[in-house]
Amino acid sequence: MAARFCGVLALLTVFLSGLNASRPAVNQELSNIFNELWRLDVNRMTPVTDYTISVQGRAGFVNQGSNVVQDHASQPLFSNVNENKLKNITTVSRFIKLLDNYERSLGTSERVTTEELTETNLFLDAVLETDVMKRAHKYLVSKGQSSSNLGLFKSQLHLIWFKLYHRQRNTGLDSSGFEHVFVGETKSGTEIIGFHNWIQFYLQEKSTHLDYKGYKARERDIPDQDDHVLNLQFSWHGTVKPVGSAFIGTSPEFEMALFTIVFLMNTERSTTVLVNIDQCQMELVVIRHGRSLGTAYPKLLSSNNRHVRQYSH
Repeated sequence: MAARFCGVLALLTVFLSGLNASRPAVNQELSNIFNELWRLDVNRMTPVTDYTISVQGRAGFVNQGSNVVQDHASQPLFSNVNENKLKNITTVSRFIKLLDNYERSLGTSERVTTEELTETNLFLDAVLETDVMKRAHKYLVSKGQSSSNLGLFKSQLHLIWFKLYHRQRNTGLDSSGFEHVFVGETKSGTEIIGFHNWIQFYLQEKSTHLDYKGYKARERDIPDQDDHVLNLQFSWHGTVKPVGSAFIGTSPEFEMALFTIVFLMNTERSTTVLVNIDQCQMELVVIRHGRSLGTAYPKLLSSNNRHVRQYSH
């Protein structure tokens, strides 16, 4: 009888582990280093004090490629941003200068001027001077993924984020990791791809090129104005992104450091890691394009420590 019970118990264990297999375990090591980077991010903007967001209504379902969308947010997402503070942060001011260096439409070759190369170099120099990227560099060196030589590490960051490549076949060099993640691109005039940065979102919204349509979340998980990650829906130059996601308020160096670590610590073409950062549980998704970054974004699972309360019941 005991043997039969153990056999049933073993089958039950296999069944339950199978149910949990679809949800990866929290990567504690990466959670630890990312929370360290979070604490070091002195250039992060503070909700309510430095900016105010209005999440408004829950966005509806929209098919990819469709521009028919119901607007569940009559007001902009960003109702206020302290631009003086934003533009006095060296990495941010240099980041903003890069945003107009790219062709929005896939299939259109990028032409890089000497001035744009200088802007990219100045931005990377500023990023490398931050405590956030210094700590990320130290971690990657300890893992054997980066050289301790600062010049070589800068070249590695340039290869990952700024090297131009073909995203579409039979075209010129039309994309890069930085353009895709931080600036955004359009495909065939009917689809937004990439575009995962809050500063670009705010600037495009302010210039009326972008219209926020509402947030995307689970039924009981309503975002707050102090959430630092949002899943959202928006249109950009008339094209709709059914579900997008972005960190909110964080510095460019923080986002680059996170995704660079995930990129270098894995070799698969597509990597998803589950991490807890501050009060949020999220998946960080990174897809490679050879030795460069194809895309990278956060996918919010729960905020305000709801995942902690959920598992403590």
